[in-house]
Amino acid sequence: MKRSRFDRRHLLRLLGLGASSLAVAPLLSSCALNPATGSRHLMMLSEDEEISLDRQQSPQQFSSDYGKVRDQGLNAYLDGVGKSLATRSHRPHMPYSFRAVNAAYINAYAFPGGSIAATRGILVEMENEAELAALLGHEIGHVNARHSAQQASKSLLASIFVSGASLASSVAGLGAASDLVQGVGKLGAGALLARYSRDNEREADALGMEYLTRAGYSPEGMVGLMRMLQKNGRSRASAIEMMFATHPMSDERLTNVQTAATTTFRDRQGLPLHRERYLDHTAGVRAQRPLLTALQKGSEAMGKKQWAGAEEQFNEAIRLQEDDYAAQVMLAKCHLAQDRRDEAERHALRAAALYPEEAQAHVLVGVTSLAAKKFAQAHEHLAAYDRLLPGNQEVLFFLGYSLEHMDRKEEAARKYAAYLQKQRQGEQAQHAASRLKEWGYAK
Repeated sequence: MKRSRFDRRHLLRLLGLGASSLAVAPLLSSCALNPATGSRHLMMLSEDEEISLDRQQSPQQFSSDYGKVRDQGLNAYLDGVGKSLATRSHRPHMPYSFRAVNAAYINAYAFPGGSIAATRGILVEMENEAELAALLGHEIGHVNARHSAQQASKSLLASIFVSGASLASSVAGLGAASDLVQGVGKLGAGALLARYSRDNEREADALGMEYLTRAGYSPEGMVGLMRMLQKNGRSRASAIEMMFATHPMSDERLTNVQTAATTTFRDRQGLPLHRERYLDHTAGVRAQRPLLTALQKGSEAMGKKQWAGAEEQFNEAIRLQEDDYAAQVMLAKCHLAQDRRDEAERHALRAAALYPEEAQAHVLVGVTSLAAKKFAQAHEHLAAYDRLLPGNQEVLFFLGYSLEHMDRKEEAARKYAAYLQKQRQGEQAQHAASRLKEWGYAK
């Protein structure tokens, strides 16, 4: 195989999430009832399909955010607060789960089945448990109002029209409806975490306020959360840009929750904020504020391709906490973007050793090892990635390629065949097909 197969484009593409498709049952309905508001919306997903999509896509996003934090006490605390709100929501039967993820940027998000995450970056900015409850309540509001499912339905419908497929003919039995709906799985986490509309945000704010006060928190928790987001949006735009990309902020949102706190929820003003309890449970992550600031600055520099500045910040983060998984992975990516593969491999191996049950470092080791022709090491880490996040077609191909160069042809053939089931075009597909033919597994 030519070296070009391992140029930077292939290496960086392999670092993408590359979610596999999900075959869901045929369901094409024009609209469905919003369980939280009673209004009707375009909806092409059943509740079971929302949960299935969540289970497929949420692990990809959590890995993209460097995995769940390993502080079990912190995760248990978030899960407890979140579930106390979820039981008071309009869809208490959904399989909710809550966790903190290692990403440094300021954000929180929800998948349609109730998998919800908050980054380390946002946890250090909040000041009390009522603000945390407001944040999680807002995300539960998106789940209850089925906002992600609406976004996925719109994206799927758009993809149907772009591809020239006819929705009407499928419903009439003239086309394969299942083929259309299977496209939902190909939309990936991005479609499920797409930018919400301002109406969606207002709705989630109102639902979050309702859930948080039902759970016994002061409505000032939502007001404090909005003030924090607005303040950070003005002073640290780069750290919060992802939050605002998916959750558009406005002065109106702050005004709305302030008004609701002093009118609709006036009689709840005396409820507690639980500041000390929040500070106690988040002491560990709050101690990482300098580290997270360095990671935020490094990420901003990476986005501008200011490699030296990014490297300086990531090294500062590692100086502050050498065993921080996200810092090691981010520095490895910085080196890889500059084609400094030996250094990228060193930091990726360190990250994989620190957090072996998280996938991202394994794929970094895999691609750098392939470039260095360390095929056994590449296979070990790509196989680990595939166990943790199965189905990535790029990983399937490179597993086959590493096995081929380890002279394990039968196993390589199985990987190549699995790859060809997902991808039939391109240089890699040609290579896989030629090897299967050469080895007598195909005509």
